[in-house]
Amino acid sequence: MNEILPVPSNPNQRCGLVAIVGKPNVGKSTLLNALVGQKISITSRKAQTTRHRITGIRTTGETQFIFVDTPGFQTDHANALNRSLNKTVVGAVSDVDLVLFVVNAGSFAAADAKVLALLHKDIPVLLIANKLDKVHRREELAPWLQDMQTRHTFAQFMPMSAKNTKDIERLLIQCQAYLPKQPWWYSEDELTDRSEKFLASEIIREKLFRFTGDELPYTSTVIIDTFTEEPGKTVSRMVRIAATIVVERDGHKAMVIGEGGERLKQIGTLSRQELEKLMDAKVFIELWVKVRSGWADDEARVRSFGYE
Repeated sequence: MNEILPVPSNPNQRCGLVAIVGKPNVGKSTLLNALVGQKISITSRKAQTTRHRITGIRTTGETQFIFVDTPGFQTDHANALNRSLNKTVVGAVSDVDLVLFVVNAGSFAAADAKVLALLHKDIPVLLIANKLDKVHRREELAPWLQDMQTRHTFAQFMPMSAKNTKDIERLLIQCQAYLPKQPWWYSEDELTDRSEKFLASEIIREKLFRFTGDELPYTSTVIIDTFTEEPGKTVSRMVRIAATIVVERDGHKAMVIGEGGERLKQIGTLSRQELEKLMDAKVFIELWVKVRSGWADDEARVRSFGYE
């Protein structure tokens, strides 16, 4: 998945980078998945679900969009993990052709302002007023929009819902105009530059958060210990995955395992089912839970767990 393939030149082709930025839990990953047309970035109600720079690729007509989903810019805790996540956000917005600044329609909080302050004046920014379906009185958006225009010179304003197909199509058309004419960077059927091993760790982490809700601190993570592929006897592909769920306390470990191991079994089953569809393979998953107290504030361990 990581190899960039040479693509035949076409003078009408467009290709460029589009960063998706915003505060935690504003709908960036849902938007990325909708723009790409397939789930490649995990989602949950827990803030800071996205922890890496996730690249999603959408090729339509003569245009290749390379979308970059970023972690929500974190201001609540200054530990090593959050410093790493914020560094990822800053790096992602510095070298792109277009920025999609995602906010909840009709809202602008201090956390939004801190993300907006990171954006470069010379890179066009589209203001994405997301979750429009949750705004009950649309007339209230006009004064809000006037206020937003005083905060930054936005190239365009897009009220929308990431769950509305027509809104996504409109946004793709708007984004296309900002991408330079140049050859595509990836082949037409590529959807992401991330490996299947990486996607496996993300999907397991998503199920972990969905089954534990707010009980489990967001600092819990998933490490892939082994990822092997072998020919199947009755299927074309068979993938075996062994993964470790890392938590900070013994109490969290018990919470993840659940009574009689039932919760851990559910996490594994749902992860396996989703990965089988994603990879078109028979998947076997083995999950372990380990306690690593204080890992999120340990620079060396944060790096060893795959965070930049």
